[in-house]
Amino acid sequence: MEMFIKEELKALAHTSPLNRLPNLDNHVIFDEPLVQFADGDDPIFAEYKTIIAPTHLTPREALVKACNESPEDMTARLSVISWVLPISSKIRESNRRRRLTPSSFWAYARWHGEKFNDALREHAVKLLTKMGYLAVAPALQPYFKIEYKKISEKGYYSSWSERHIAYAAGLGTFSLSDGFITERGIAHRCGSVVTNLVLPASPRIAQSPYSNCLFYVNGKCQSCIVRCPARAITENGHDKIKCDDYIHSKLHHLLEEYNVGVVGCGFCQTKVPCEFRNPTKNQNREQK
Repeated sequence: MEMFIKEELKALAHTSPLNRLPNLDNHVIFDEPLVQFADGDDPIFAEYKTIIAPTHLTPREALVKACNESPEDMTARLSVISWVLPISSKIRESNRRRRLTPSSFWAYARWHGEKFNDALREHAVKLLTKMGYLAVAPALQPYFKIEYKKISEKGYYSSWSERHIAYAAGLGTFSLSDGFITERGIAHRCGSVVTNLVLPASPRIAQSPYSNCLFYVNGKCQSCIVRCPARAITENGHDKIKCDDYIHSKLHHLLEEYNVGVVGCGFCQTKVPCEFRNPTKNQNREQK
């Protein structure tokens, strides 16, 4: 069953017109997704209530709220399907050359690419429910919230963090810039679905939550610090407040210019060693 689900998600990425850039010769936005699974009752999900916020949902809470079931009536075992959508090379390359504002291709991928990500979420839920299982994409539910606290550099946080779900599923680790470094790098979007279909949990092989980040491995890499036009990344980490202020004050005009609803610079995800690979492996390989 796990292979069937993986192939279904990959097939949609190959065929969906939503995963295309009309203004770039119909080039794909995302390459083939990476898909792995987590145990829905893994203790790490309870830890996220402390790490992220008390309002962050566990998979069981997310499914119960969506299906109007009581926790007692829910099956003993739940699974989380998590995926990463690597941003394609032409889009990444277009943003490498930028220093203060993102390329139009990058902005398009951020805005319209997430629409494809939503379609992938919907596809996975329909696929599972058609087979008779309960399923929910928490990020699409009315209860999904993004909150903002301008204290202790916390900034924005949500009731369902796709990056943290991906970490639970063993897809990668976090970075100095607060990004998520997978075997296909840091330039991507993440998605997930919770289901009562029992799937084998993928192992978390990373030794720490930051094992894929060169800064934490050798203390030398500072590429994302140098790339950040907002000076929001330092050796102490990522200041979400500075990052958000830069986006709203310096990039707001791009919403109309690029005809998108959301914009982000993406500089800490491009022209860095972790752009398209895990840099802690094969460190001598030249960036393509």
